[in-house]
Amino acid sequence: RCSNSAFSKPNKTVLEAQGKVCTGPTQSRPLNEEQAFKVLDTILKSVKGELRDEEPVSSAQLGAFFTAMTIRSNTFPEPTRWSEGEKRAMSLYWPHLVRVLPPDVIFLADPEGSVMEVSCSIGPQFIGNGTSEMRLVGALREVLAGGHLGYEEVQGVLRDCLPLSSENKGSSPLVNESLLAGFLIGQRMNRETDRELKAYCLTFDDADAAPVADVRSLTHYGEPYDGNTRYFKSTLFVAAVRSCYGESCLLHGVDWMPPKGGVTEEQMLMFMGGNTHLTPLQAKKLLEDEDVGIAYVSQREARPSLYSLVNLREHIKKRPPLATAEKVQQFLRCTGKEAIVAGFYHEGYEESLLMLMRRRGVHSGLVIKGEEGSLSMTTSLRSLNPSKGLLLPVNFCSGFRSLDVAPAAAMDGVSRQVFNMIVNASDYRFEPSDTPRTDRSVRRKE
Repeated sequence: RCSNSAFSKPNKTVLEAQGKVCTGPTQSRPLNEEQAFKVLDTILKSVKGELRDEEPVSSAQLGAFFTAMTIRSNTFPEPTRWSEGEKRAMSLYWPHLVRVLPPDVIFLADPEGSVMEVSCSIGPQFIGNGTSEMRLVGALREVLAGGHLGYEEVQGVLRDCLPLSSENKGSSPLVNESLLAGFLIGQRMNRETDRELKAYCLTFDDADAAPVADVRSLTHYGEPYDGNTRYFKSTLFVAAVRSCYGESCLLHGVDWMPPKGGVTEEQMLMFMGGNTHLTPLQAKKLLEDEDVGIAYVSQREARPSLYSLVNLREHIKKRPPLATAEKVQQFLRCTGKEAIVAGFYHEGYEESLLMLMRRRGVHSGLVIKGEEGSLSMTTSLRSLNPSKGLLLPVNFCSGFRSLDVAPAAAMDGVSRQVFNMIVNASDYRFEPSDTPRTDRSVRRKE
């Protein structure tokens, strides 16, 4: 872990439970009775200041956990709703919790005042403090019921909750962390619509105008910001080679990001002595330099408001909608043709990523299911694992290219050639081999 090591750690007991319940309608794993009792007892003791030998349960953890419990109770299918053990635990602990939890958390846990048939007026009457929280609470009522929001609604919440200007670099969220955590994890659990993802992707473009590099082409590489923990990452080296052939390349990311907390491009650059503190304007100059043609921009420098959420994202455990949208950022533009390449792992998000690329107006877009959801392909043959719901193999690619002639029938005036393929390394005369693994390296064993 890099520069965020000074932040408070989340409570491990509750974080483990969040890993089970803060996920989608088919992936959630209900807690058994022993687990549910342990989690609720930990929360009760933490709120009362009686927890010993463990980190306190943070406000963000409380928000994420109870938001997940509410959404599961309201909208999830029977197999992923509350287990009998969760029901018994809540029946016992809720009368005690409702006396000590703050109003914002009670709202998330019981927005209608009817949880476990214990009447409580706090949730139905809660409106938040200040205009920013009031808008967020209004949106959360829809999210907690399993509903979706429009583009303008999500955009309004994000503008209210986060300082978008670089003048507020490092500023904290403007609302209670429990509510913001609940909003982020709730939208992901409900499976974001295209309108919602577009809001997460485009809202932050207004933070600062993107510099325009005077180059004939520019490729943006969107690796998962939380990095790799098992497999070697090749993107940095691929981009460096392509830049030598006159194809300008821009990489972006962070030093460290949950939930995976793996090796990132920024960590690799830091290890090699590279400058990871470039502003977008400084990166523009490197791209225009014929002897360089490659640059890296950290989210810390380009979108400080989003970077300020790293700690919050650690405490909500699972990936928020931002984890998808941040891979399709354009911290710079160019005078020539632009392309975006992004990695993905969870099936279904490949189409969402391509939609965001088209919305950005780039000439071509490509998504790759690489190792660990990165852009790094494998030369080894991989079999599918239907038992895990994986229908697309590693090395699956999908994308589009814009054509020069736009027919009148094109919806946005742009005609595109679309394609899907599975890259077989042997077709390019590569011998099958195992991908180098970082978790089995010599340094890892030291």
